[in-house]
Amino acid sequence: MERRIIKLRKFMNENDLHAMLVSKPENVRYFSGFSGSAGMLLITNNSNKLLTDFRYIEQATAQAKQFEIIRYSATLWKTLADLVKSSDLSKIGFEGDFITYDGYLEVVDTLPMISLVPVKLDNLRMAKDDAEIVSIKKAVEIADNAFLQILSFIKPGMTEQDVALQLEYYMRKLGAEKPAFDTIMASGARGALPHGRASEKVIEVGDFVTMDFGAVYKGYHSDITRTICMGKANTRQKEIYGIVLEAQLAGVKAVAPGKVGKEIDTVSRDIITNAGFGEFFGHGLGHGLGLNIHEEPRLSPTNIHTVLLENMVVTVEPGIYLPNWGGVRIEDTVLVSTEGCQILTASNKQLIELD
Repeated sequence: MERRIIKLRKFMNENDLHAMLVSKPENVRYFSGFSGSAGMLLITNNSNKLLTDFRYIEQATAQAKQFEIIRYSATLWKTLADLVKSSDLSKIGFEGDFITYDGYLEVVDTLPMISLVPVKLDNLRMAKDDAEIVSIKKAVEIADNAFLQILSFIKPGMTEQDVALQLEYYMRKLGAEKPAFDTIMASGARGALPHGRASEKVIEVGDFVTMDFGAVYKGYHSDITRTICMGKANTRQKEIYGIVLEAQLAGVKAVAPGKVGKEIDTVSRDIITNAGFGEFFGHGLGHGLGLNIHEEPRLSPTNIHTVLLENMVVTVEPGIYLPNWGGVRIEDTVLVSTEGCQILTASNKQLIELD
């Protein structure tokens, strides 16, 4: 944690801030280790304080060993105001992309003498440290193993919800804290929905089934998508799958330090566009992940500024979605490395046809 706090203090000094209020749960956990649902950090150049309520004092004491734990009993803002006044702070950063407008007004009302500066801290989490990478790899391993198990479970006649529930059960049995997000399970024509969450639709012979899911391990997320066929794939299915697989493999190969998101997105997108399906690939190629399932950097046509660095973790997930037909998406989680990238997802990407 000390290196992370040093990084935050460097950011504070670069922005001429006397202190930083950290309130987004992911950032509270990142800088302190505290994973409770009620807490805020007040970090200055020479002190670390974690404010929480009675429910979390014991947990905070155990998890945030480098922080002074301060219990608030009236309101968080009143306790915060007392701390700020006693510390002679005048310019404080706060997470403007997280605190609500009502919350902001409460801070202004409680601390009228303070200059409040909105900042964003998420970018400080983009490059992962060794401990984070270990947790992400474990989350990926859990999802991979759950996918292997689901291949022997899924059968025609089951509903998408049946399969999604079993997939989540497998991940929990394998050590996941919870699913990384609501599992996407889209079969047949529903595969044209990029975010088609599991429904009561019955899976039929001949359906493509797109499964997009992930596990959370020690707060860190994994993300994987595989599309399988229930039975033998027809010529059209093989064609679409082959185009997406080619685009996905090329996208993974393009990931490397020094590139911006648009460069990598373009590699995959050009393959799909040149095959005549560009209008049916409407989302970005991928995104960062970590304590959130969607983080910076983005691999998208609009990201022309954020440069990939070693130890960033991103997804590569092209897809084709055809209305009234279905869709295909293939996704891996990859770690940016000096050699380019390391593919963390181990599940087979070749077309799987289940008898």
